[in-house]
Amino acid sequence: MASLDAISADKNIVDRRKLPRNKDLSAVMRGARDQLMERAGGNHLERELLFMHTRALIVNTATFPLLIVMIAGVGVFSGFGGSIIVWALVTMGLYMLLGLLARRLAKRGIANRHVHKWQMIFLGGHFMTSIGWAYFAVLDCAPCGISYYPVVKAVVIILAMAITAIVTSALRAAILAAFTLPVVAYTLLAAKQLGSPLSAIMVVMLFAGLIFFYLVALRLNQSVAITLALQAEKDALIAELETANAMSDEGRRRAEEANLAKSRFLASMSHELRTPLNAILGFSEVMAKEVLGPIENGTYREYASDIHASGEHLLNLINEILDLSRIEAGRYTINEEPLLLADIANECIHMMKLKARNKDITIVPQFEKGMLRIKADERSIRQIVLNLMANAIKFTPTGGRVHIKVGWTAGGGQYLTIRDNGPGIPPEEIPVVLSTFGQGSIAIKNAEQGTGLGLPIVQALVNLHDGQFHLFSKLREGTEALATFPRSRVIADEARHRGHPQRKAA
Repeated sequence: MASLDAISADKNIVDRRKLPRNKDLSAVMRGARDQLMERAGGNHLERELLFMHTRALIVNTATFPLLIVMIAGVGVFSGFGGSIIVWALVTMGLYMLLGLLARRLAKRGIANRHVHKWQMIFLGGHFMTSIGWAYFAVLDCAPCGISYYPVVKAVVIILAMAITAIVTSALRAAILAAFTLPVVAYTLLAAKQLGSPLSAIMVVMLFAGLIFFYLVALRLNQSVAITLALQAEKDALIAELETANAMSDEGRRRAEEANLAKSRFLASMSHELRTPLNAILGFSEVMAKEVLGPIENGTYREYASDIHASGEHLLNLINEILDLSRIEAGRYTINEEPLLLADIANECIHMMKLKARNKDITIVPQFEKGMLRIKADERSIRQIVLNLMANAIKFTPTGGRVHIKVGWTAGGGQYLTIRDNGPGIPPEEIPVVLSTFGQGSIAIKNAEQGTGLGLPIVQALVNLHDGQFHLFSKLREGTEALATFPRSRVIADEARHRGHPQRKAA
């Protein structure tokens, strides 16, 4: 559709003029994305994982002491004596030191550059707790008389491994730091008991458990890292949207200010320009017609006529600009009344006959019979027909023909079409000539006078009447302008009493 093409052309023109602003917007959004993604990776991700590890230690402060108390209680009940109590006190003290370290880091905070340092400090803290579990691994209880005591120790150590793997998954090497030494200590103790297959099996289970729970911690760590990366990406997208929204709001504000300034300018200039122009037109007409007496010099008379013609041209230009501005601003009001398209077309043909005769152009009217009245603004419809006829006569060569048709559309509406046999318009230039102040290459080449406002005004006025405007043209074959008005514009009272044929627009 030509109207859609025209709108697209206008948008393209605006976009080309605002490329620097679009580049700025892209640069800002790209900078926000890069900055946030840089934060999401590298030291920032490691720092987030370290803080998650710190929070996990603080939340689970009572988990390990409770486990140690339970183990010590069972040991005392089994006959361990004071050795199990000493182990419990030493190990709980080590875990308390690790918890105090976590609380200190949570209060103090940490910069990205100190992340690696604090990771090593925490790994050192977990290694200290490994001393307590190594002590547990070498404990012996001959008085207990429990034959499967090595199995109990191995199960307890594996249970502690499982809890540590879950709690400290944000620092994946923590489980290795906390349980490598106990497993080695258990292995060395089992090596002294040669020939004990049960101890050998427990050693294998401990090493397998250490590797398994390290892999579990590694998987959990990777899942947390992916979650943090996705969160950072979401934050980046939110930042981009906020940036784009802020720039859009700023652009809308500037556009509203510019539109307000344009409205004020036009309101002021319409009065400031028309007042002196009316005086120029009046005095020049008086001089050209020699109302106050004859002018001896004929050149002066010609000058007066030229002044009057130029003034009328300038006044028409101002009126066109103001009409288009009012339409774009939604302030153009139409006074609907019943009228016949054919009658308006006949009046316009009569007005344009002299101009057509000067170029030896024949105007060929072709109106369908039985046309009904439509609800429309007479001034607007007359301006549509006059603008289209003026364009057709302007570009039709001497001796050519201009066809004007009025008829029914297939949908029950009415159409008006004006066709000439002029040079035509290249298809790619149709959106240009339908845009504001747009002129085709043929008009520019032939130095045809015009403002480039006629067709945009026609298109806008047709749209105000809920219609559609199309422009069809081929080079060296001519141009056809088609304005269609919907069925809803046809007056229903007449339509019920009079039948009418339906024809598709030419």
